[in-house]
Amino acid sequence: MAIIGMGDIKKGARLEITGNPYKVTEFQHVKPGKGAAFVRMKVKNLQTGKVIDKTVHAGDKFEVPELEQKTMQFLYDDGEFLQFMDTTTFDQIGLTHEQVGKDTFDYMIDGMEAEILFHGGKAISVEIPQTVVLKIVETPPNFKGDSQGGKKPATLESGAVVQVPFHVLEGEMIKVDTVEGKYLEKAK
Repeated sequence: MAIIGMGDIKKGARLEITGNPYKVTEFQHVKPGKGAAFVRMKVKNLQTGKVIDKTVHAGDKFEVPELEQKTMQFLYDDGEFLQFMDTTTFDQIGLTHEQVGKDTFDYMIDGMEAEILFHGGKAISVEIPQTVVLKIVETPPNFKGDSQGGKKPATLESGAVVQVPFHVLEGEMIKVDTVEGKYLEKAK
């Protein structure tokens, strides 16, 4: 089994703490004036969705959890569960909003493919691509005098709101970074 040390910690890294799979959501290397360096991180439990703070010192090691990954299609939100379908076997599974996470759900639309993580044969989490192409459904119009470097809010078809340059208009397709929640460019 693979091992992760303090130097290998980065955003998105998966590690096992007390038998549960976690994903690093934020981290900060700290080098105090006195004493050894350490890493402060926020990790999300992939089974429960709960985020905890953890401090890692130089000698600390973590195992990489054994996770199975399957590509599935997001079908719809039935209010209680988000329904996904295996495109080869047509089996359907439901995951709660907590398991999926708001930061992921904000960029999901019906019919989108997502990677479902399984731990011990049980679906625990969803990962979507780092960049997705989405349509802008609402954004303020441009006004004469708007600066080239400015930004305005735009609501996407998934419901997420991102800041876009003034030249981007309603109805256009744009590429969005789902990890940072940022506009990247107009889709070609």
